[in-house]
Amino acid sequence: MKLLVVEDDAKIAAAVARVLRAEGFTVDEARDGDDGLWMATESEYDLIILDLMLPRRDGFRVCADLRHLQNWTPILILTARCDEQSETNGLSCGADGFLTKPVSFPVLVAHIKSLVRRTERCTAAPLAIGEFRIDPASRQVWSSGIETRTTAREFDVLEFLMRRSGQTITKSTLLRGVWEFDFDGNDNIVQVYVTRLRRKLDVPHGTDHIRTVHGVGYRLVGHAA
Repeated sequence: MKLLVVEDDAKIAAAVARVLRAEGFTVDEARDGDDGLWMATESEYDLIILDLMLPRRDGFRVCADLRHLQNWTPILILTARCDEQSETNGLSCGADGFLTKPVSFPVLVAHIKSLVRRTERCTAAPLAIGEFRIDPASRQVWSSGIETRTTAREFDVLEFLMRRSGQTITKSTLLRGVWEFDFDGNDNIVQVYVTRLRRKLDVPHGTDHIRTVHGVGYRLVGHAA
């Protein structure tokens, strides 16, 4: 995913960019509001991290101008302004999230992933792999043409595997991608949810899409056993 960080404090921008790149993101940086607005309109980004107190054009104007230009890239405001009015104004201008500095990097990364995932679900087309089909917008699941009810977490695990069909996914990768920072328990929880999905989707229809790669993790394949 490609992110734009609009932050005039060079040290803060460098620290944020360093952490995000370590998480696998591609990061561009802008040091003032005018450059941030220009970069956001010239390139496509998955999310914009936007400070409010910027030279030349403040974050409120950048956010409002992007929305006026019909640019709906998710915007996460990251600012030292912690008053209620700033948060209200930022969200009213069209921002999708608001965090105050200082913020822990795990929380920042979790908010970024949550906002991007929310946007993907609103715009993503239904996805079909083998006998499985999901609709990210409505969060519906079908197996062999029959709709199957899943919990929110079960759906997240299934969607994560389906979007990486054919790849072997480790437990730790699933934990980072689905549970994120808010889970500090045993990674065997992944096995619990994978087992639940098999019982709901594979077993009743005699398919074998969700497979265990012993000693490594799990793989979702597009052909039945």
